[in-house]
Amino acid sequence: MSLRVDAHHHVWKIDRGDYGWLTPDLPIHRDYSLDDLRPLLDDITATVLVQAAPSEAETAFLLETARNSAGLVRGVVGWTDLAAEDAPDRIALLAREKLLKGLRPMLQAIADTDWILGDAVQPALRAMQAAGLRFEALVQPRHLPSLLKLCVRHPDLPVVIDHAAKPPIASNQFEPWAETISWVARETGAYCKLSRLVTEAGSLWQMNDLRRYVDHLLTCFGPDRLMWGSDWPVVELAGGYARWRVVARRLLFVLRLADRDKVLGHTAASFYGLA
Repeated sequence: MSLRVDAHHHVWKIDRGDYGWLTPDLPIHRDYSLDDLRPLLDDITATVLVQAAPSEAETAFLLETARNSAGLVRGVVGWTDLAAEDAPDRIALLAREKLLKGLRPMLQAIADTDWILGDAVQPALRAMQAAGLRFEALVQPRHLPSLLKLCVRHPDLPVVIDHAAKPPIASNQFEPWAETISWVARETGAYCKLSRLVTEAGSLWQMNDLRRYVDHLLTCFGPDRLMWGSDWPVVELAGGYARWRVVARRLLFVLRLADRDKVLGHTAASFYGLA
């Protein structure tokens, strides 16, 4: 059986109190652990656990979860303040943990669209590259021009775009997202995650609502730079883990088997260096 990887999911504990976006009105405002995830995995045997709170306490929590996962979580994407004066030292310390594969500033929540290009952040980005860490880009379409500049400025820093930069599928908007993300794919070596599209499509989504977005991503990035992720438990807001997994695999039938295997596991394993 070919390798199957969920390249993007979360766990959280509400009482930790640092999930500012996770408000009580949301149906997912409760604790989620790996014990909740395991029954949903089917043939998936490796995962990447991604931060959901902007704190180093979150990073420590995720690393501890990974260590105790019996080999399920093969990589963690954490957080540290990239603009802090001691960020390079913090990054070097965090990178000693082999399970830590990358860092993710929550760019979508920062008002300044060009924050990542600021002078204060550049030493941290250079430190990430030196430490062999990946840059996880939690962005919206407005950030893509800045992300292109980032990739040009730091060509040896591995970058992956989360959730395909969140195209506005629910409003059936294709441009300017489609042109801009194709520009980033063409001009840089950035990777992209085939994740969260169902949440961007709204709770009443159907497979055909997603098709042209998925086809466009396949054209732009190809199977060598595109990886599937669930975005669980957020995906529970839009049909759930199993439905998204089944629909994504159907949409990937335009590819030959070897290329489907890349999107569903091998690309993530290669990008993150999963054991």
